[in-house]
Amino acid sequence: MNELDLHGVRHDDVDRLVENFILLNNPPLTIICGNSDKMKSLVKDVLDRHDINWDMWSHNTYKIF
Repeated sequence: MNELDLHGVRHDDVDRLVENFILLNNPPLTIICGNSDKMKSLVKDVLDRHDINWDMWSHNTYKIF
């Protein structure tokens, strides 16, 4: 399973990293956001923009199938 861990990543870099990750990899995918509400919101915005179906598996982890 492919995993993107965003711990330590700057908010300015999230859009590009998440977009590249979801477009260049096949599901299932996991994106770990950390505890930042802003980080979770940024990730959700990218997933929604690309019409990606996702589930929140814990307080900081998105799963894409």
